[in-house]
Amino acid sequence: MKIAKITMYANDQQLVKNWWVEKFGLEVTAENQMGPNMTWIEVGAADQGVVMVIYDRKLMQQQNPNLPTTAPHIMFSCSDAKAEYARLEANGVEVFEFMEMPYGTMFQFKDLEGNSFVVRQD
Repeated sequence: MKIAKITMYANDQQLVKNWWVEKFGLEVTAENQMGPNMTWIEVGAADQGVVMVIYDRKLMQQQNPNLPTTAPHIMFSCSDAKAEYARLEANGVEVFEFMEMPYGTMFQFKDLEGNSFVVRQD
């Protein structure tokens, strides 16, 4: 498993995307519609494997009201999410619902201090 994405929550995705591109020098690596009023935006550097997802803060608060959106979140990538889910659960890690969505297979887990992370199958 590897760190693949860091999620940054934004009040205005386009404004934040433009800032990271125009001011910081990153490039848009993905920009896809996820559904009505939902856009998945990733920015990063061409020579790095890690990207930053700019996610709509209000949308995340509606989807998961208990998830804090004031700080970035780290997303891990793996080739077999079901196997990683089983491995972490067997190790006593607090894991949450396994989700198979049209845009990806994933689950969340918490560390010993209650920080939440996502594992997504790529």
